[in-house]
Amino acid sequence: MLIGVISDTHGLLRPEALTALAGVEHILHAGDVGDPSILDTLEKIAPVTAIRGNVDSWGDCADLPPTDAVELGGRLFYLVHSVTDLDINPVVAEVAAVVSGHSHKPSVHSRDGVMFLNPGSAGPRRFNLPVTVALVTLSKEKLEARIVELLS
Repeated sequence: MLIGVISDTHGLLRPEALTALAGVEHILHAGDVGDPSILDTLEKIAPVTAIRGNVDSWGDCADLPPTDAVELGGRLFYLVHSVTDLDINPVVAEVAAVVSGHSHKPSVHSRDGVMFLNPGSAGPRRFNLPVTVALVTLSKEKLEARIVELLS
Protein backbone atom coordinates (compact mmCIF):
# COMPACT_ATOMS: atom_id res chain seq x y z
CA MET A 1 0.00 0.00 0.00
CA LEU A 2 1.24 3.48 -0.87
CA ILE A 3 0.23 6.37 1.40
CA GLY A 4 0.78 10.05 0.65
CA VAL A 5 1.55 12.41 3.52
CA ILE A 6 1.29 16.18 3.25
CA SER A 7 1.22 19.05 5.72
CA ASP A 8 1.35 22.81 6.08
CA THR A 9 -0.18 23.67 2.72
CA HIS A 10 -1.32 27.02 4.16
CA GLY A 11 -3.86 27.47 1.36
CA LEU A 12 -1.41 26.55 -1.44
CA LEU A 13 -1.68 23.19 -3.21
CA ARG A 14 1.16 23.03 -5.69
CA PRO A 15 0.81 21.04 -8.94
CA GLU A 16 4.07 19.30 -7.97
CA ALA A 17 2.38 17.98 -4.82
CA LEU A 18 -0.47 16.55 -6.87
CA THR A 19 2.03 14.88 -9.17
CA ALA A 20 3.98 13.41 -6.23
CA LEU A 21 0.77 12.06 -4.66
CA ALA A 22 -0.66 10.57 -7.86
CA GLY A 23 -1.30 6.85 -7.42
CA VAL A 24 -1.42 6.77 -3.62
CA GLU A 25 -4.20 4.80 -1.96
CA HIS A 26 -4.76 7.18 0.97
CA ILE A 27 -3.62 10.69 1.87
CA LEU A 28 -2.83 11.97 5.37
CA HIS A 29 -2.84 15.77 5.85
CA ALA A 30 -1.17 16.77 9.13
CA GLY A 31 -2.77 20.20 9.47
CA ASP A 32 -2.43 23.85 8.51
CA VAL A 33 -4.61 23.12 5.50
CA GLY A 34 -5.54 26.79 5.07
CA ASP A 35 -8.29 26.25 2.48
CA PRO A 36 -10.86 23.42 2.52
CA SER A 37 -10.80 23.20 -1.28
CA ILE A 38 -7.34 21.63 -0.89
CA LEU A 39 -8.93 18.61 0.78
CA ASP A 40 -11.55 18.42 -1.99
CA THR A 41 -8.78 18.34 -4.60
CA LEU A 42 -6.81 15.70 -2.69
CA GLU A 43 -9.98 13.57 -2.39
CA LYS A 44 -9.96 13.28 -6.20
CA ILE A 45 -6.69 11.34 -5.85
CA ALA A 46 -7.51 9.14 -2.83
CA PRO A 47 -9.44 9.15 0.46
CA VAL A 48 -8.10 11.79 2.85
CA THR A 49 -7.68 11.84 6.62
CA ALA A 50 -6.97 15.40 7.76
CA ILE A 51 -6.56 17.28 11.02
CA ARG A 52 -6.49 20.98 11.76
CA GLY A 53 -3.37 22.94 12.50
CA ASN A 54 -2.80 26.21 14.29
CA VAL A 55 -3.72 28.29 11.20
CA ASP A 56 -7.00 26.40 10.69
CA SER A 57 -8.92 28.60 13.09
CA TRP A 58 -11.83 29.67 10.87
CA GLY A 59 -14.25 28.20 8.33
CA ASP A 60 -14.53 24.55 7.46
CA CYS A 61 -10.90 23.83 8.37
CA ALA A 62 -11.65 24.81 11.98
CA ASP A 63 -14.09 21.88 12.08
CA LEU A 64 -11.34 19.35 11.43
CA PRO A 65 -10.33 17.33 14.51
CA PRO A 66 -7.13 18.33 16.37
CA THR A 67 -5.89 14.72 16.19
CA ASP A 68 -7.05 11.59 14.44
CA ALA A 69 -6.15 7.94 14.08
CA VAL A 70 -6.66 5.84 10.99
CA GLU A 71 -5.91 2.19 10.34
CA LEU A 72 -4.33 1.57 6.97
CA GLY A 73 -3.10 -1.80 5.82
CA GLY A 74 -3.58 -3.20 9.31
CA ARG A 75 -1.40 -0.53 10.95
CA LEU A 76 -2.46 2.45 13.04
CA PHE A 77 -1.39 5.97 12.03
CA TYR A 78 -1.87 8.82 14.53
CA LEU A 79 -2.01 12.42 13.28
CA VAL A 80 -1.15 15.42 15.48
CA HIS A 81 -0.15 18.79 14.04
CA SER A 82 2.74 19.49 16.40
CA VAL A 83 4.55 16.46 17.79
CA THR A 84 5.04 18.44 21.02
CA ASP A 85 1.25 18.14 21.48
CA LEU A 86 1.30 14.34 21.30
CA ASP A 87 -1.39 13.33 23.79
CA ILE A 88 -1.03 9.54 23.77
CA ASN A 89 1.70 7.02 24.39
CA PRO A 90 2.08 5.61 20.87
CA VAL A 91 3.76 2.43 22.09
CA VAL A 92 0.93 1.61 24.50
CA ALA A 93 -1.66 2.55 21.84
CA GLU A 94 0.10 0.24 19.34
CA VAL A 95 0.57 3.07 16.86
CA ALA A 96 2.83 2.22 13.92
CA ALA A 97 3.44 5.83 12.91
CA VAL A 98 2.94 9.28 14.41
CA VAL A 99 2.43 11.83 11.63
CA SER A 100 2.96 15.50 12.41
CA GLY A 101 3.70 18.79 10.70
CA HIS A 102 4.00 22.34 12.07
CA SER A 103 7.80 22.70 12.04
CA HIS A 104 8.03 22.66 8.22
CA LYS A 105 11.13 20.47 8.69
CA PRO A 106 10.86 17.07 7.02
CA SER A 107 12.05 14.15 9.12
CA VAL A 108 11.66 10.41 9.53
CA HIS A 109 12.94 8.53 12.56
CA SER A 110 11.92 5.67 14.83
CA ARG A 111 11.67 5.62 18.58
CA ASP A 112 10.66 2.55 20.58
CA GLY A 113 9.49 0.84 17.39
CA VAL A 114 7.24 3.74 16.34
CA MET A 115 7.89 5.75 13.17
CA PHE A 116 7.76 9.53 13.64
CA LEU A 117 7.13 11.21 10.30
CA ASN A 118 6.99 14.89 9.48
CA PRO A 119 6.52 15.37 5.71
CA GLY A 120 7.67 18.98 5.94
CA SER A 121 5.74 21.78 4.28
CA ALA A 122 4.14 21.50 0.84
CA GLY A 123 2.86 25.09 0.92
CA PRO A 124 4.68 28.41 0.79
CA ARG A 125 8.43 28.10 1.30
CA ARG A 126 9.56 29.10 4.79
CA PHE A 127 13.08 30.33 5.33
CA ASN A 128 15.52 28.01 3.53
CA LEU A 129 13.52 24.85 4.26
CA PRO A 130 12.66 22.51 1.37
CA VAL A 131 9.13 22.16 -0.02
CA THR A 132 8.23 18.50 0.49
CA VAL A 133 5.69 15.71 0.92
CA ALA A 134 6.28 12.11 2.01
CA LEU A 135 5.38 8.73 0.62
CA VAL A 136 4.91 5.74 2.92
CA THR A 137 5.16 2.21 1.59
CA LEU A 138 3.33 -0.27 3.73
CA SER A 139 3.70 -4.04 3.44
CA LYS A 140 3.17 -6.93 5.82
CA GLU A 141 6.89 -6.95 6.60
CA LYS A 142 7.72 -3.28 6.90
CA LEU A 143 6.78 0.37 6.97
CA GLU A 144 9.06 2.74 5.03
CA ALA A 145 8.82 6.47 4.47
CA ARG A 146 10.69 8.72 2.09
CA ILE A 147 10.66 12.48 1.77
CA VAL A 148 9.97 13.81 -1.73
CA GLU A 149 11.31 17.28 -2.51
CA LEU A 150 8.89 19.22 -4.74
CA LEU A 151 11.05 22.22 -5.59
CA SER A 152 14.80 22.44 -5.78
